Amino acid sequence: MARFLRPLLWGTTYTRLLHLWVPMLFVSVWLFIDSSKPWVPAVLLIPLGLIPAVRRGEGVQARFMLAPGERDGGDTGFSVAPSAGWRDRWRTVLWLEARLLLGVVAAFGTVWLPAFAVDLVRASLGDRPTGDPVIGLLHPHWSLALLVPLPLLTLYGAVVGLGELTTALARRFLGPSPTERLAALEERTEQLLERNRIARELHDSIGHALTVAVVQAGAARAAGDPEFTASALTAIEETGRAALEDLERVLGVLREAERPVSGRPTLADADRLLESARTSGAKVDAEVSGPVETVAGPVSREGYRILQEALTNVLRHAGNVPVRVRIEVRDGALSLEVRNPLPDGRSGSGRGSGLRGIRERAALLGGSARTGPHEGDWQVHAELPLH
Repeated sequence: MARFLRPLLWGTTYTRLLHLWVPMLFVSVWLFIDSSKPWVPAVLLIPLGLIPAVRRGEGVQARFMLAPGERDGGDTGFSVAPSAGWRDRWRTVLWLEARLLLGVVAAFGTVWLPAFAVDLVRASLGDRPTGDPVIGLLHPHWSLALLVPLPLLTLYGAVVGLGELTTALARRFLGPSPTERLAALEERTEQLLERNRIARELHDSIGHALTVAVVQAGAARAAGDPEFTASALTAIEETGRAALEDLERVLGVLREAERPVSGRPTLADADRLLESARTSGAKVDAEVSGPVETVAGPVSREGYRILQEALTNVLRHAGNVPVRVRIEVRDGALSLEVRNPLPDGRSGSGRGSGLRGIRERAALLGGSARTGPHEGDWQVHAELPLH
C-alpha cells in the first residue's frame, strides 16, 4: 500500500499537475470574455505554435516541471532549441493542442472529483445535494459513505496518470529533431576524440620520460662509474623537464578548450629524442632524408609522437640494442621506420596501448602504421600523408 501511494510524496507529481493547469489560466480568461465559443483558445494555439521561439519556451517548461529531478543527471529528452523547420513547428502545434486537451481533463478531474466525494459524504448523512446531477440520481443513504474512496482513488490515478502521459507526449513532440540528434552525436564524438588524444599525449610523453629515467638509473647503478652516473642524472633531469612541459601543456588543453596546440614538439625536435635514447644506452643509427622541416604541423607533431613511442618501446622491452631510425619525406608522404633486434629470439605480440596509439595516430591523419616482427627484427613503420 505504501508503495502504491509513494507518488503522493514526489514533488514531480505536483509540478506536472501545475504544468497542466497553466494553460487553463488562458482558457479561463477567454471563457470570462466569451463563454459561447470555448474552442477559440485551441484555434489560437495554431499560429502560436508556428513561432520558432515557442518551442524553446515549451522545452524549458517541460524540463523544469515535467522532469525536475533529471535536469542535473543527464539528457531529459526535451529540446530547448527553437524550431529549425516546419516539422519542428508542427510538432510544437500538436504538443500545444495535446497539452490544452490534457489540461482540460486535469482541471475538470481535480475540481469535480473532490466535490463529488464531498457530495457523497453529505448524501450519506441524509442531505440531498442539488449541484451534482450524478448525486441527484442517488437516494440519500448511509451506505453512500462506502463510495467516498472511489472518486479520491480516481483523482489519484488521474493526477499520476495524466502526469506520466503528458511527460511521454512532451518527449515525443518536444524531443530533439534528427538534426539536433546528429549535432549532439558529432559533439560527443569530438569530445571522445579529444579525450583519446589527451590520453595518447600523456601516455607517450610521461611514459617515455619514466622509461628513460628507469633505464638511466639502472644503468648508472650497474656501471659504478661516477662520470657515467653524472651523465645519466643529467639525461634524467632533461627528460623530466621535457615531460613536465608536456604535462603542463596537456593540462592547459584540459583547462582551456581553445588553447592552441602549436607548443607541441615536432619532428624538428627529433634530435632530442634520439639523443635521449643514446644516453639511455641504445645504439641509435638515424637517417633523415627530405625536407622534414617543411612537413605540416599536425603531421610533424604526430610523427614526433610515433617516433617517441617507438623508441620508448625499444628501451622498455629490448634494452640496450642497436636501433635503426629512418625518417623520409618523399612523394607527398612522411615515412617513419624504427627497427631493432628482438631480444632473446622473442617474436612479440604487437599488442599494447602504446602500439595501438601509434596506429590510431596514423589513422587519424589518413595514413597507416604497421607494428610487429619483420625479417627477424621488431619494426614500427608508419606512412603519413603530408596533405
